[in-house]
Amino acid sequence: MAITNNAQIQVGDIGTQLQIEVVDQDSVVVDIGPATTKEICLSKPSGTNVKFTASFPSGGDGSDGLMEYITESGDLDEEGVWKIQGRVVFTTGEWRTGVDSFRVYDNIC
Repeated sequence: MAITNNAQIQVGDIGTQLQIEVVDQDSVVVDIGPATTKEICLSKPSGTNVKFTASFPSGGDGSDGLMEYITESGDLDEEGVWKIQGRVVFTTGEWRTGVDSFRVYDNIC
């Protein structure tokens, strides 16, 4: 998992790129171009789970295994440690990535 546009994520940040690379059990990149569904699933510090439709990074076609979600208003609404996982669905089956985590920091203004 990679997070760009902000070295430290704050509650309420908009435009933070949450990116996941999909690899198989041997750590080989999976071509997710043909996937019928691409999701980035987040678990908030409170335990609430949310799902977002993922897209390919700019200029990408999924052959590099990358998918992303760019945060919008209201997405990052809790301070603490968040969990992140990718989900892809193909006509042949459905798979999930490993779970990773990142911290969202509170604000003072």
